[in-house]
Amino acid sequence: MRPRLAVALTVLSCLLLAGCGGSGDNTTTVADPGGGQTLEQLWRAPGDDVAVIAGTANHEPGDVRVSFLVVDAEGQVVALPTARVWVAGGLDAAPFLESSAKLERIGVPGGDVADASHIYVARFRLPRPGKYWLLAEPEGGSTKVQALGNVVVVANDSAPDVGDQAIASENPTIASTERDFSELTTRSPPDESLLVHSIAGSLAAKAPFVVTFSTPKFCSSRTCGPVVDVVEEVARRFEDAEVRFIHVEVFEGNDPAKGYNRWMQDWGLETEPWTFLVDRTGTIVERYEGVVSVSELELAVREKLGG
Repeated sequence: MRPRLAVALTVLSCLLLAGCGGSGDNTTTVADPGGGQTLEQLWRAPGDDVAVIAGTANHEPGDVRVSFLVVDAEGQVVALPTARVWVAGGLDAAPFLESSAKLERIGVPGGDVADASHIYVARFRLPRPGKYWLLAEPEGGSTKVQALGNVVVVANDSAPDVGDQAIASENPTIASTERDFSELTTRSPPDESLLVHSIAGSLAAKAPFVVTFSTPKFCSSRTCGPVVDVVEEVARRFEDAEVRFIHVEVFEGNDPAKGYNRWMQDWGLETEPWTFLVDRTGTIVERYEGVVSVSELELAVREKLGG
């Protein structure tokens, strides 16, 4: 169900770029971001003028995490290690901040395959709701590419945010379904290590946990398929820790035609995938909309869950 490159390119001009709450602000403080030029002037500089392909679409005021793909005018995904990022209040305005984006791997070797192998991730602070414009320029290529998109910050989105209490969902487990994996997961082979615990049980046990709401088989974006592989890989790296790792499917009866299931509705999730880190007190300490890399998730577990 993932749209292929040719389809994505036909809708580049209408895609929005967004980010979700997180930490790790890497905003660069400079006296004059953009050198006095407007964002449109920077976009129209020599090189390919394209639109970003969004990896995220929900964010609230504060520290935001933005993930995106850049595809050049020839339809090739750009995979340079870093990209410069500017943010402005409008196309005709000068940028008010400059940041950087780091290329992160999508998935794990030998795991599920997305339409791109890497994605850019940037973090910076947007303290107020509003519609912002973002320009990303990958660094070091033989041909410059400037990718443009929107960042829309809302006062409150429907998904739980960092600082909120986790919702005690009684998602099914291996025990509750008597090992009926067709009910538990669309991954093949089943991700058994992620199907042992429920969210409600983990909250009752005061156990820190990572929960991903995702569907390997029916993932609908270019990048989200490998998320369960990523969570499973990070879980292996914390086998001796007290942190639990949980996978929850997103569709009723694992059938997209039936819409999102009760656990997605419990958590107010209107897109997928989402991954949340929850500490011993039941507080959400990090969230990721869309793809998250092994390196990002492993570091967050170590820093925020004491893994």
